[in-house]
Parts: sequence; structure tokens; C-alpha cells
Amino acid sequence: MPPVTYCTNIHAGETLAETMDALAAHTLRVKAALLPHEPFPVGLRLSGRASLELAQDGAARRLGQWLAASGLCVTTVNAFPYGRFHDAPVKEAVYLPDWRDPERLGYTLRLAGALAGWLPEGATGSLSTVPVGFRRGFPEADMPQALANMRRALAALAAIEDRTGRVLRLSVEPEPGCLVETTEDMIALCDALDPDGTCRRHLAVCYDCCHQALQYEDPAASLARLAAAGVTVGHVQVSSALHLEGADLSRLSRFVEPVYLHQAVARLEDGSLLRFDDLHEALAASRPDVTSWRVHFHLPVFVRQLPECETTQPFLQEALPLFAKETPMEVETYTWSILPPDLKIADVAASIIREIAWVEEARSGSLDAPSSAY
Repeated sequence: MPPVTYCTNIHAGETLAETMDALAAHTLRVKAALLPHEPFPVGLRLSGRASLELAQDGAARRLGQWLAASGLCVTTVNAFPYGRFHDAPVKEAVYLPDWRDPERLGYTLRLAGALAGWLPEGATGSLSTVPVGFRRGFPEADMPQALANMRRALAALAAIEDRTGRVLRLSVEPEPGCLVETTEDMIALCDALDPDGTCRRHLAVCYDCCHQALQYEDPAASLARLAAAGVTVGHVQVSSALHLEGADLSRLSRFVEPVYLHQAVARLEDGSLLRFDDLHEALAASRPDVTSWRVHFHLPVFVRQLPECETTQPFLQEALPLFAKETPMEVETYTWSILPPDLKIADVAASIIREIAWVEEARSGSLDAPSSAY
């Protein structure tokens, strides 16, 4: 069972130098606390700018040497957020360039080439990616172009395996508001991309527990449907959403902020779901027939209860023991910089260490007591 890690999209940094500074300042501290004498896996986020720097002569090799010398290894790469991801409004720009754009393909393949050189012997690599694109502003007529680019990526990953023997997977990450947001959407995408099953070796899902909890999905049923459809889980991103019982969403108004999208999903009295692309849009809608709300705002996973609501931590406790033992898992509380001040109960490295310890317990099924409240 591989050790649980975390995704470095938690840290600000768009250049290769900034990325390495964050690894040195934070990741090595996490490693020292959790796995001091063995290689520590890191879920590495690299921006579009960093991927271009990495493609320069020898840069990927030098980074690989530094990682190895520091006791770090890489099997998962976050190839989702291309542009700036901290300290400025991101919102729906996080999905750009989407799979209609050749630059999404180029970015993915630059990172794939680097990951093939970093993979430990015998390991399989996973690159998370945009779930095709953001639904709003994406006409159906553009889908063939997006699918064609994704098929080119899959063909390139097959060529990398032929050339190097290294197996890499393009792991699509379903997300609310996108063209792929539910388990059924993911299965439909795989069928559209690979109807005869020839590319499934290199096509997978990046299973984000927060995103699937937002859809009110049952984790056991979701994972069973993926397995029955032949969809592999490339890696798991472990995170929680806000969960509020009742219709009064104003209780969550302090989570409105200008950097990230905070998609909101309401469950109505008839069992149907009502979706909003951002929290402020949901707050403007008055629906007395709502029985509960879930909001996309990642919180430290060891937290079950906030002053105004609960979290979707129970989804994690049910889901984590169900994944295959070899599936990589990484904590992804990238919202650290915009958490309300009273919710920052430690510095970022200390919080990551505590999150990873919680996930290790949950994955083994050994949690036997309610988790923390702020």
C-alpha cells in the first residue's frame, strides 16, 4: 500500500524555481515527520509556465535528480490548473486551456514526458486533467475537437510506453459545472473516447472525493459502476466539502470569496439536485424546498463539524477503505490561503501532516471515534 501524500497545488508557485522552493520549504518537512527514512511520494503540481521551463535542456533531469537526492519520488502529477492558481482570481479560468485547445494537449504531454523519466521502477504514473471543459460556454459542436485532442494524448502515452516501458494514465477529474461531473458522465466519456477498449490502459479517472460527494453519490455504488465499466482509478484526491442541513444557505455566506469557484448543489424535497456554478449564485436563489446543501470548499479532512455546518467527511470514511490498496491517494486542501482566519488551526505543513495521518487511519478502516471539530 503506497503511503498517502498530498498535492502541491496547496502551495503558491508558477515557475519551476518557485515550485522547488515550496518543495524545500514544506514538502521536506512533511516527509521528515511522516517518512524520514524512505522515499516520500509527492503529488506534484506544475503550471503551464513551469512545464515550458521543464522542457528546456536538462531541466527535467535536474529536477529528477534533486527529488531523488531529497528522498522524494513522483508517481502523480497535477496537470489540471495551467495558469496562476493562487493569490489572484481563478474561478472558471482554471479550466483553460480546455481540451479544445492544442495547448492543453501540449502541456499534458510535456508533463507526461517528464513523469516518464521520474517514475520509480515498476510504478504506474497518473496525470490528472480537466474534465474536458467548463460546461458554460462550451458548445456541443466543439466536443469532437476536444475528443480528438484527448485521443492524441492517449496515443502519445501509448507511444511513451512503447519507447520507455513506463505506463502513464490520463486521469480525468470530474468536477461540478463541467462536461464531466458525475460517475455516469465519466463512464460516458470513456465510451466516447475509447468505444472498443483499446486505450483503457492509458485512460483513467482522478477520483476527487469532494467532487463526488457534492453530487450526493454513494461511494460504494460509484466505485462499483466505474469497475463494471472498466474505468481504472488513476489516483484519489482526498478532500471534503461543506454540508448544510436545511434551506438557509445564508449561514455559509462567509465562504464567498473572489479566488476560486465554489459550486453549490442543493438536494430538493423530491430527491432531485439543483446545481449552481458558484456560491454567490446559490445565495441569490430562494428555494424553500431544499433539504440540504453541499458547497465546493476544501477543508482539512480531519474536520467533521464547523460552527455553522458539517462537512462531507462521512463520505471519506466510507469511500477510502474501498479503493484498491495500490491506488495512490493525496490530500488536496488547496484552499489553505483563503480559509477564514479562525479555521487555520496550525501552519500549512502541520495541517498537511495531520491530514495525511487521518487519511492513513481512514483508509485502513481503523477510525473508531468522531473526528475533530473546530
